[in-house]
Amino acid sequence: MALLDHWKKIAYDETVGSDKLQKIWGSYFAREKDMYQKLLSEPEKYAKGTVKELAEAFGQDIMTMTGFLDGINDSLVEKNPIETMEEDTEVNLVFDHALLYKNMVAAQADWLYNLEEWDKYYDEATKKQLYKEQKISTTIVKEAKVYPNDPCPCGSGKKYKKCCGRK
Repeated sequence: MALLDHWKKIAYDETVGSDKLQKIWGSYFAREKDMYQKLLSEPEKYAKGTVKELAEAFGQDIMTMTGFLDGINDSLVEKNPIETMEEDTEVNLVFDHALLYKNMVAAQADWLYNLEEWDKYYDEATKKQLYKEQKISTTIVKEAKVYPNDPCPCGSGKKYKKCCGRK
């Protein structure tokens, strides 16, 4: 069984009960925070290695590392083969800084995008701008509905129902 399948079986198994799942995720989020602090502090140190080597470098077990690799994969410059990855699979953690920050915002992971280590990369204004860009990118904007008696949007001066709405 591939590592990711094993991780999903543990992390998303609803048969164990919500209390146990909360405990698993609470523990994972604390470890994840530590790993991001290390990664943001010294990105070159954790640039690449096997899954097992990176787990050891971060002081984590293989399953926690698998969850971390799954979570960060969309923010990497070159994606890892997470679907087929095993302990000896060579992976990388070379991330796009802005994309990682925005993905943390999208995940509503305030314990991650508010890390002090981000100050090394961005000032407060830039972090606010990235936050705003991410929020705007997921906002759905509906066009104003044109009713029959409204002026036609084509600019003819006629009512919509007598102009473009006739078609």
